Parts: sequence; structure tokens; C-alpha cells
Amino acid sequence: MTPASVRYLKALCVGSVAILVAIACGNPSPQSSNLAANQTLTFPILADFGTLDPAVSDAETDQEIQQNMFDGLVKFDNNLTVVPDIAASMPTVSGDGLTYTFKLRTDVTFSNGDKVTSKDVLYSWNRSAAMQGAYATNLAAIDGYDKVSKNTASGAALEALLEKNDPSVTLTGLTAPDASTVLVKMSAPAGWFLPAIALSGSTGEIVDVNAVKQDFDNWWTNPATAIGTGPFKMTSRVPKQSVDFAAVSNWWGSPKPTLTKVHLDVSVTDASTAITKYEQGGYDVYGYGGYSNMPVADIKRIQATPNEVSQLVLQPKVRSYWVSFNMVHDTKRTAGGPFLLANGQSGHDLRMAFALAVDKAKLVTVVCQDIVCTQATGGLIVKGLNGYLGDGQDPLAKFDAAQAKTLLKSADPDGSKTKGLTYTYDPENSLNKPTAEFLQSQWHDNLGVDVAIQPVSHSQFIKARLKGSYVLSRDGWQ
Repeated sequence: MTPASVRYLKALCVGSVAILVAIACGNPSPQSSNLAANQTLTFPILADFGTLDPAVSDAETDQEIQQNMFDGLVKFDNNLTVVPDIAASMPTVSGDGLTYTFKLRTDVTFSNGDKVTSKDVLYSWNRSAAMQGAYATNLAAIDGYDKVSKNTASGAALEALLEKNDPSVTLTGLTAPDASTVLVKMSAPAGWFLPAIALSGSTGEIVDVNAVKQDFDNWWTNPATAIGTGPFKMTSRVPKQSVDFAAVSNWWGSPKPTLTKVHLDVSVTDASTAITKYEQGGYDVYGYGGYSNMPVADIKRIQATPNEVSQLVLQPKVRSYWVSFNMVHDTKRTAGGPFLLANGQSGHDLRMAFALAVDKAKLVTVVCQDIVCTQATGGLIVKGLNGYLGDGQDPLAKFDAAQAKTLLKSADPDGSKTKGLTYTYDPENSLNKPTAEFLQSQWHDNLGVDVAIQPVSHSQFIKARLKGSYVLSRDGWQ
């Protein structure tokens, strides 16, 4: 985690995600004899894709779609254990922990029939390291990453460098002795490497070099080139309207998909409108994707509706939300602001003041109605995962308005540093607007600081936040 992304206010962690499932869809078991005759699944997502390119993907919904289209060498099973995916087995690791040898399965093909080889792995990982997307550092342990991460070429220029294996965009620790073997040499032992490349929807996934080269930046937008090794492939796309997928008939994995088609409606941007359409029979499912959260009012209404409550599932989800302070100012991160590390004690005290001024327990009750989130008191990592600090063990998650005022007065006695601040968020998630309004009121009531709130469309918001364009903004991870 870079200093620029360290967060001091863990506002909440989502405790559950509400999903509506139409009973008439039939039993989802692949072995069921009661499957519906029409195996087309239709549902909405409330924001169109930002990208489905594993090299630069950075948004939850995008990644949830990607994991049905692409695979990596390894993956997480249902118990969060790393297991082989398109690798034939877990890698052999040298005694010093510096060399990983992967053997690829020989039966894996892309959805267009192209055979997956070690060349695709090298191309995919070199490309991801050079493009420096949000998850590029998942490859940071590989020898040569530091040099490749400094690449500034993009588009056709970067493709030309990759094509000729230019040293500036080639991980020296990545080699292929033959078509089914990948050797990975580390700059230092890294026990986290396998979990990092197992993360679905990110840089560990393998793309078809032949398909990507046809349109280096936009290959994923065209069904003809949106090629992966997953069980589904894109068949049509109308931006901001719809996206269609079909099961890959020659898919190498198992079990084979039961669904034959998936239709995504990306034209609806309002959750309640989408839920109404579900209730009218227009969708089979509501709630798939990170930005299809159900408004709490709709959850409570459906819970009180006898003929609908059985269709509502509250699914636990390990997701944390927090407020992100811009802490670095340079030629790339231009937002500046009073929370900078360069401001020393003043910056630290202001970050702490804004964190301590928010009553997180009240947020859970007011915003989430004690239904869809819980207070994050055990650190950024959600309870149930390795690394959770324990209930009440995170000192940065407490609420202390008096201490917050003291810190603010010390760091900003005349109020000039905190004047004119704006908190930026993406409104597609139904929780984000009421959370922003709650934070605004808490900072006003407990600090006497007026903070404006500004909604920005999800795809634009994510890119701008990663570039350090906001002083205060929503952030999260799952």
C-alpha cells in the first residue's frame, strides 16, 4: 500500500448484500431435472463497464463479470485456498523461494479455439506490468518489475515494444522454456505471490495475445476480440444499453455451464426502478454486481411483503468502505489538500480529527438501518478473513468528538486549511449518497467544518481517484 492510499477512517464494512431471485427460474443445480426450458439469465447492473481488460480493471462490477470470461494460472476455491486453474498443478517452488515452475494444462483453449501457451502467459503479465493498472503490483515480486513499472509507453507504441520483447517492458524473471512451462523468478521470496495472482478479475488473468493485438486498448469491447478462457464469451454489446454473453460450447473446464445465455441490462441507473422491473417479471435476478446494491427501504418493504420475502436473500459479503484522504502531492497527484504527509503533524492531526469526528455506530443505524452493514472496529480487513485485528482493536475506528475538535483546533486554528473541502463519491451504489450526507453532517456537527459533497459517475470516479484527483473521497475494497 502506497502512502498516498493509506486511509485513516474505516467508516463501515458491508455485512450483507441483498439479492432478489425469481423462484420461477428453476433449480440452479446443474444436475436438476427441473431446469427451466429457457436457460437465459437476465439481470441489470447499474453502471456500464469501465473495462473488462484484466491489465487495467479496477472496479468491482467489472471484475465480477471478468471472472466468467478469464482464468489465471491459479484461483481461490470456495474455502479461499489457492488451487490450480489453467495450471496443471500447483507450481514447484525452489528451496530458496525464488523460483516458481508452472506447468500448464494442455487442454485449455480460448473461446475462439486458440490453444493457450506459455507465450500468452508471458504476454499477459508483461503487458499488465507495463500498463500499471490498479492491480499491477500483484506482479511486483517478479524480477524486473521495478524497471517495467517505469514504462510510459501506451497504445500502439506499447504494443510494438511488447511485440519485440523490448527490455523496457519485459519482466526478466518471466521465461518460457517450452509452450507449456512458465518459470517465474522472484527478486525476493514472496509468500503472498500465489494469492495475488489468484485474485479474479485482475492482472493474473491470461488474455489471448492474437486477439489483444487487433485493438490493443479496446479489444475487450468487441465480441470478436473479447476472447478469454472462461465458461462464457461476449456475443454482443451496445454501450450503456446491454451486453450479452453465451456459454462457450467447447469450454475446457467443468462442470459445464447450465445457462446458455446471459443478458445484462446496463441502461437502468436507478436501483428502485430496476427492482420494480424485477417485480414485474422483467429480470430473473436483481443484486448481481457491486453496483446493484438494494436500497434499504426496498429491503424493508420486501421483507414485509408475504409473496416476495422468500425471493430475498441477504448474502454476507466481505467488503470494507472508508474515507480516503489525499496524502501525496506531486506532478501526477495534483489535488493537494490539508491532509498531505508533507504537512507533517498538521496533516496527521487533521486526518485523525476527521476520522474521530464520525460516529460509525450511528452510521450503521442511520444509513444501513442495521441491516446491510456493520461497524468496522477490527481494521481494514473484514472479520472472517486472516488479518482481522479483532473486535474493537482498531484505534482509528473509534468515535471521539472532543478529541477531534482538539486536534482540529491545534492543526487549523483559523479554519483556513479546511475551508472549501469537497467529498467526492460515485452515486451508483445506493449506500454512497446517504453515506456522503451522513459524513457531511458529522463533520459539520462535530468539527464545525462545512464539506461539500460531489457525485461523479462510477467509471470517471474510479479513474480520477486512482490518479489522486480528490482531496476527500469514498473508497472501498472486497
